[in-house]
Amino acid sequence: MSERTNSKLNLLLRALVNVDLVSSRWLRANAYSTSLIARYVRSGWLQSPARGVYALPDRKPGWDAVLRTLQQREGLRIHPGGRFALNWHGHEHYLRLGEATDVTLYGPDRLPTWALQLPLNEMLAWCGRGPFEPTQLSFEDATAGERLYEEGLERNADSEMVGEVVMASPERAMLELCDGKPGAALVYEADALMQGLAGLRPDLISRLLRRCHSIKAKRLFLALAERHQHPWMDRVALADVDLGSGKRSLVPGGRLDPKYLITLPADLGEQLG
Repeated sequence: MSERTNSKLNLLLRALVNVDLVSSRWLRANAYSTSLIARYVRSGWLQSPARGVYALPDRKPGWDAVLRTLQQREGLRIHPGGRFALNWHGHEHYLRLGEATDVTLYGPDRLPTWALQLPLNEMLAWCGRGPFEPTQLSFEDATAGERLYEEGLERNADSEMVGEVVMASPERAMLELCDGKPGAALVYEADALMQGLAGLRPDLISRLLRRCHSIKAKRLFLALAERHQHPWMDRVALADVDLGSGKRSLVPGGRLDPKYLITLPADLGEQLG
């Protein structure tokens, strides 16, 4: 192998140590030819766990490696949010034992095909844009944490993760969850999770409520927060929050919340046990 080719291989291996996965698109953009990649695979330097993506031969990438690759290498505005982000932040008591974990993903950019074909322990579930306008921020490491905070996003990592992944804060994740498919199941789940959210940040909630375009999500979030009498509700600024007009029905035949004009299950108080 020539010195130049060997140098390119070393650069690629270092890139994979940091991110775990690289796509064919990224390789082409960085001047790795199809024939050169095929040679690396034949020589055992690389493996292809799914068509269009490559990894080191001794690695089994997890969901976090996929997200870091999408955010850092592919430049996609996709983040874990909603139910999965709440679970990650420690609010997991609603999850049923034995359930497969879905990594609920939000953002304006679609997942590449290879991300859905990887043999992961978790299922990647793209939930669309969610209740917020698409962020204009890049999720690369150079983006300041303060700017992410303004969007209700933050970097998270622990000892088991490949590296930092940008995901929704608990405040944003709860609003994303409240924007789910209407019905009693959504309300029961959101209510159970809201019970444990006593430590939310009122300044961030106020900011996100102003930016959230889902009337349903905002009304459900606020009705459940008041139901559990969280102290931070007294410091949430609602003066500039658009809560729409008229009644909104989440549950046919449910009980109307007189303040937020949204119908909730009549037996909601019995669900927490």
